[in-house]
Amino acid sequence: MKPKIALVQGDATGIGPELMAKLLAHAEVREAADILVLSDRGVFEAGCAVAGEAIPVHAIATAEDADWSESAINLLDLPDAAVQEVTPGVVSAAAGQAVLTCFGKALDLCKAGLTDGLCFMPFNKEAMHLAGLGEEDESQWARTRVGERSRVSEFNVIDGMWNARVTSHVPLREVAERLSQEEIVASVKLADRTLKEAGFARPRIAVAALNPHAGDGGKIGREEIEIIAPAVERARALQIACDGPFPSDTLYIKVRDGDYDCAVSMYHDQGQIAIKLLGFHMGVSVLSGLPFPMTTPAHGTAFDIVGQNRANVEPARRAFMMCAQMAANRRDRAA
Repeated sequence: MKPKIALVQGDATGIGPELMAKLLAHAEVREAADILVLSDRGVFEAGCAVAGEAIPVHAIATAEDADWSESAINLLDLPDAAVQEVTPGVVSAAAGQAVLTCFGKALDLCKAGLTDGLCFMPFNKEAMHLAGLGEEDESQWARTRVGERSRVSEFNVIDGMWNARVTSHVPLREVAERLSQEEIVASVKLADRTLKEAGFARPRIAVAALNPHAGDGGKIGREEIEIIAPAVERARALQIACDGPFPSDTLYIKVRDGDYDCAVSMYHDQGQIAIKLLGFHMGVSVLSGLPFPMTTPAHGTAFDIVGQNRANVEPARRAFMMCAQMAANRRDRAA
């Protein structure tokens, strides 16, 4: 039986609606999962028009009306008059609110077990904050929405190379003070669990240093000696295959060359810059720690090409297929 995947529209002012239409045009995508689209129908149809795709849908008013036996895709229409008036390529609180409405409903459906996973098209964080996000980012908003108490974090995946983070969307000056052995161990444990859900039997994890040259024996900071190395030892004591801390200027070469499956970075750009340089056009973000898988393409809303039918659907396709595979793996393990 196919997993049921909730597919969320993304920011209406960006390339999300176009990407959704292109994604649904793929036979491979429709064969991988039963799909429930959550979108304002007008936004959905506008995306189809830009992409030049005619996507047959079974429009429904509630998720309970979904007919999973039909070949047409279920579209849960979430009407929003304000989002119909937004200007393409311009940050909008109305678009941010429409995202929160669709995203929140999709999270509710996954929590209730009506869908097995969630894939969303690119959000715009500024728009979401204008609409009252009230959290650090969408992963923490999702954590609050579903009532999850354990750690929730974002992973970036490029062609089989994974990157995790200890801290994420925080000012760089706060990173060092937020690091602790407990936070690093929790990040490594979540990385180990997430990669196993993605099909790795025994993930190999490399933990990054914070300072240049891994602190150079304490001459350029002591976080490696006092926090990171002890955290790595604690994680190894849990039978997790992890090593470090490694200087970040060579760590990602080890991941690229296959010595490790996943890097755990200490802060956002430490890993993001490296992993995106290795293959931005293939990137997937995995938001892990929830009771269900959640993925999205790793790029943003691309305001500069909105409405031009130039959006590359490959990251969205990879994100969807990964979500479907992770949902199927979870279901098989639970059986």
